[in-house]
Amino acid sequence: MALDKPYQDIPGTIIFDSEQSRKGYHLNQFCMSLMKAENRARFKADESAYLDEWPMSAEQKQAVLSRDLNRCMQLGGNIYFLAKIGATDGLSFQQMAGSMTGMSEQDYREMMLKGGRSPEGNRYLHEQEK
Repeated sequence: MALDKPYQDIPGTIIFDSEQSRKGYHLNQFCMSLMKAENRARFKADESAYLDEWPMSAEQKQAVLSRDLNRCMQLGGNIYFLAKIGATDGLSFQQMAGSMTGMSEQDYREMMLKGGRSPEGNRYLHEQEK
């Protein structure tokens, strides 16, 4: 890592910075390809074969196949690009976000309507009591 990145001290947060962008370039380009109907059809017909057309890491391909969006983000995926996978699967962004938190869609919706997650435990690690 070339620069000091104090934002890496926030638990559970992945910041899409230039490093993440480089790491996830091909993953994100794959996601953007899903904007075309013919590419969505090819992907759904044989997901592994379609992914093999992209110079992504094996880990990135497996994360896509598993629909592990949190892992995709760790591997450089940008949530706005990854949303194309969910849309291809017929999922709303809310359904995707719920799956990323381990909540049902209904529980996620209710949490957000009540103001979102509690800030407790979501501060900088160095600010938390030891």
